[in-house]
Amino acid sequence: MTKRVAYFCMEFGLHEDFRIYSGGLGILAGDILKAAKDENLPMAGVGIRWRQGYVRQKLDESGRPYDSFYEENHPFLEDTGITVSVKARGRDIALKVWKCDCFQNVPLYLLDAYVPGNADMLITGQLYGWFGEERLVQEIILGVGGLRALKELGIKPDVYHFNDSHPVVAGLELLREEIEKGAEFEDAWKKIRKKIVFTTHTPVIAGNESYDYKILDYVGVTKGFTKAQLKQIGGTPFGMTPAGLRLSKKANAVAQLHGETAKEMWKDIDGAAPILAITNGVHNGTWQDFTVAKASGKDLWNAHQALKTNMLKEISRRNGVILRPGALTIGFARRAAPYKRSDLIFRKPELIEPMLKDGVLQLIFSGKAHPNDMGGKDIIANLAQKAKEFPDSVVFLEDYDIEIGKLLTRGCDVWLNNPIRPMEASGTSGMKAAMNGVLNLSVLDGWWPEGCEHGVNGWQIGGGYEGEDCDEIDLDSLFDVLINEVIPTYYNDRQKWIKMMRASIDMATVKFSAARMVKEYYEKMY
Repeated sequence: MTKRVAYFCMEFGLHEDFRIYSGGLGILAGDILKAAKDENLPMAGVGIRWRQGYVRQKLDESGRPYDSFYEENHPFLEDTGITVSVKARGRDIALKVWKCDCFQNVPLYLLDAYVPGNADMLITGQLYGWFGEERLVQEIILGVGGLRALKELGIKPDVYHFNDSHPVVAGLELLREEIEKGAEFEDAWKKIRKKIVFTTHTPVIAGNESYDYKILDYVGVTKGFTKAQLKQIGGTPFGMTPAGLRLSKKANAVAQLHGETAKEMWKDIDGAAPILAITNGVHNGTWQDFTVAKASGKDLWNAHQALKTNMLKEISRRNGVILRPGALTIGFARRAAPYKRSDLIFRKPELIEPMLKDGVLQLIFSGKAHPNDMGGKDIIANLAQKAKEFPDSVVFLEDYDIEIGKLLTRGCDVWLNNPIRPMEASGTSGMKAAMNGVLNLSVLDGWWPEGCEHGVNGWQIGGGYEGEDCDEIDLDSLFDVLINEVIPTYYNDRQKWIKMMRASIDMATVKFSAARMVKEYYEKMY
């Protein structure tokens, strides 16, 4: 019998108008629910109804990003009539349970603290809009509140899947429940591990959540455990990822290379679950244009040109910029984080600037920085400045979301990706581009080492180099490949370009689909 899964995640990216997502983590979660629905698999999503969603990020007159939050209206959500309660910071928090029934057999249940009588009704207001203490309260809401909601709904999962470390508090709650029933700590731990799996994402230890025990005590995470028991689970300070690894029967990284990185990162965590590698995939029905999926030969080029024209029209509407449909157009859209090096291509001005002035290249950027990430905002400001310097060849689209992601991964000619290897866990935007015939030009990081056939279905840059001088190595390689391979092929060998587009689509459509990914989860993890 196929096991029933409760999939816990802090964010879910389902649709551009349902802004309870910030980026890749949420898009992954949304695509998993969609794929489970397509395959008729028993799964329920558990998340939070973020009343103000994620940050809306626009540019001011100087080109600096500024943040806004708006009350979101979700008329499609169904009131289950169920309210559960959790305790945090010594206070009871009532949580209304909403249902998103978009996927029939795969419902999504969302917890909402906007209930009269709560001391802090807006604790579920802004996704990632708070700091450590509030984040822990939100994780209690997701983990403890999520478990209680499932019980009230009469849902008895066979497996609890924690996507990243935010839901790990649910593992502690399951353990606490077994102890309260009379089980010894070690026996209870062994029992609950059989039902928990854990996905780790961030390939940098500093980027994984950890907390001092004082704040855990104050917020209420430690209730029911001795400090010695908690140290066995999470160490000192209490690490959410080490705890996730020790509370689960199996864990997974999100690409084959990331699997190697994660195993090395966490090799000193005694008692950790084995870390498998299940490469992410994306939902074809959401991200692959159906005209491209069906096209072949000359029709493929025409289908792509129609999508490119549509993208350029939307850019004109949004930014008032008229780009050239015949020019090689490179897209770069992702979270604005320093390691992703969004502005790397501008670091050789003697090479890039003549191409932009002569109209050989067009560059389209988009991205958001976390509201508290000043470095990320500096990157966006720099990209906006480049758009001012080269108004006919460079565009920055503000307030990056699913709609912009679809537009660019379908309409660009080339998808650029140049993170510092091996810091990109997966990088699913490149998969979306690939299955639309948009050719990847990417560092061999995340998923790309598994998909790349250089000069056949895209191009690699950097040769898999890792080191302190990676900026210089990757930049030299980027321009070498761009000038000597990408540009000549685009302008001088249309048939080869179309052949590469077809190879890209064939490579990505099944191998990097969410359907394949979910199948692997059920076979290898659940």
